[in-house]
Amino acid sequence: MSSKVVTLTADNFDQLALAGDRVALVEFGANWCPPCRALAPSVHALAEERQDLLVGTVDVDDHPAIAARYGVANIPTVIVFRGGQVSARCVGLVPLGHLRELASATGETATEEATA
Repeated sequence: MSSKVVTLTADNFDQLALAGDRVALVEFGANWCPPCRALAPSVHALAEERQDLLVGTVDVDDHPAIAARYGVANIPTVIVFRGGQVSARCVGLVPLGHLRELASATGETATEEATA
């Protein structure tokens, strides 16, 4: 797996994921969650492809306050931040192509739930 995926914590989340004009794709999950483990290769692949994008993960068990701040009730949840604001959100296991679309989307906040 890629080391390009950043582990986000209460100590570094705001500084890394919300800083400046940065675009960040953050996967909220947990080690015990099978869909989260299934999503991990796609998250790592996106980190390899998109050097311009901060790709990070938040363990909701270790950092429940971050998950609560963004209304994460189900995992995996992927949230894209642009300039410190939520710009897209997807709940559930999604393919790499969908993560690419989320990371590239601009404009109003989009919220989706996976149906697969």
